[in-house]
Amino acid sequence: KSSVQTIGEEQIQNPYTELLVLKGHQDIVRFLVQIDDCRFASAGDDGIIFLWNAQTGEKLFELHGHTQKITAIAPFSSSDASEEKKNLILTASADRTVIVWDCTSGRQVQKVSCFHSTVKCLTVLQRLDVWLSGGSDLCVWNRKLDLLCKTSHLTDAGISALVELPKNCVVAAVGKELIIFRLIPSNDESEGWNVLEVKRLVDHQDNILSLVSVNDLTFVTGSHVGELIVWDALDWTKQASECNFWDSSVHPDAQPEIKLSQSPNETSVQHLTSDEECVFAAVGKGIYVYNLQMKRVIACQRTAHDSSVLHIEKVPNRQLISCSEDGSVRIWELREKQQLPAEPVPTGFFNMWGFGRANKQANQAAKKMQENTPMHVLELVGDLIGHSSAVQMFLYFGELGLATCSADHLIILWKDGERESRLRSLTLFQKLAQSGDLQLKF
Repeated sequence: KSSVQTIGEEQIQNPYTELLVLKGHQDIVRFLVQIDDCRFASAGDDGIIFLWNAQTGEKLFELHGHTQKITAIAPFSSSDASEEKKNLILTASADRTVIVWDCTSGRQVQKVSCFHSTVKCLTVLQRLDVWLSGGSDLCVWNRKLDLLCKTSHLTDAGISALVELPKNCVVAAVGKELIIFRLIPSNDESEGWNVLEVKRLVDHQDNILSLVSVNDLTFVTGSHVGELIVWDALDWTKQASECNFWDSSVHPDAQPEIKLSQSPNETSVQHLTSDEECVFAAVGKGIYVYNLQMKRVIACQRTAHDSSVLHIEKVPNRQLISCSEDGSVRIWELREKQQLPAEPVPTGFFNMWGFGRANKQANQAAKKMQENTPMHVLELVGDLIGHSSAVQMFLYFGELGLATCSADHLIILWKDGERESRLRSLTLFQKLAQSGDLQLKF
């Protein structure tokens, strides 16, 4: 069994050598959402929302309004041309309410409390100027928080994830099913909408845990038993699938369907993210890179962490960041594997006598093996140890650093040590210059 890769103290490629610990939450912090270039909000099981400055770590606001844990959060910028742009956030809670907050004033703008069940996901359709709430039914709301329309009761389990699709459609994950809904303008003169169920996709064998939109043509889903399905976003047909993930013991004569010899618990697709080229999947303790054009896994780390990987993101410079239940945050670099010269494959008895057929089979077997072997490698370049419990998710702020949240009730801002040192030197230089203490000696 392969062990988890380790990295020593010499982490040359890891810029995050400084950290700021942000305290305030009294329970598990599950959500972080970016408001703008230097502000973010955090929320979790204590029902409180905090607004923070990503550069300084300063606590800007503490928002109280929910009585139970937060179950979903979404940024909601106003696009009203008549007024200046407002940064708002929507929060849903197990207290069956949704609140809209103003991030500039820290005030509660409005509260909706007519839900029959907990809202588990929120999605803003900026183009249509509406937002959706998903629970045991799907509701469509306008900016003034008027309920425009809703579906009938779907299931008690409810909608676990929602993603916008082209042509005024959304896809909702409900247990093992994907339901496609279309928003249709009302016939009357009002600005209302009707929501219509147009298709159900039942290809998954188990509950769908993750859902990501790649672009206007493609979306991808992942389930509890390690199924990854690539869908056409326009006609909702299945484009490709990976029943499980790459295994080094794959037999050269096996079907291209790739097997993974792990228990179902360890094959759960916890989180998906993507760029135009690849889908990055957090599967059990591992991370996998699935190329959409080649329709196969091109790189993997089967044991990237000691416990389940909860969140994964692609960042610039061909890097990936992952966080886990084991309390760690890791930085990976996707590198092309150095191709070794092809070696002849021995094929036992027939090869001894040089039968042509056997040699042909050997070449086919070698070719098949090459096709199934990942061409890239994920190399560990940084290991951020700071949390004492499961790291739920993170936000990447570019040069401002990385924000992580955890079950230890803390948020940590990881900073580029060299950049921070330069900024401190510059500030000191400016202060000395202003006070006149800076004298040039000849």
